[in-house]
Amino acid sequence: MKKKKEIGLDFEVDKLTNSIENVVTGDSFPTDISIVTSADLKKIVTKYKWQFDWRYEYKQPEREIYKLTIVNNQQPLKV
Repeated sequence: MKKKKEIGLDFEVDKLTNSIENVVTGDSFPTDISIVTSADLKKIVTKYKWQFDWRYEYKQPEREIYKLTIVNNQQPLKV
């Protein structure tokens, strides 16, 4: 079995908000929080490079993976 390389997160949390916020414009959007499903994983767009392996994390039985979406805008996950 290949050992998974651990990577650190390279971002800083500058503030906590109650919604998704556009940092450029300051616009704030009502936000839904929901558990990622196997159907969500099929919609992932891979041209966006995240430092988060959605599929690996989803397969870990002791974890629940959540997604944030803008209310009434259920766009596919962009990874």
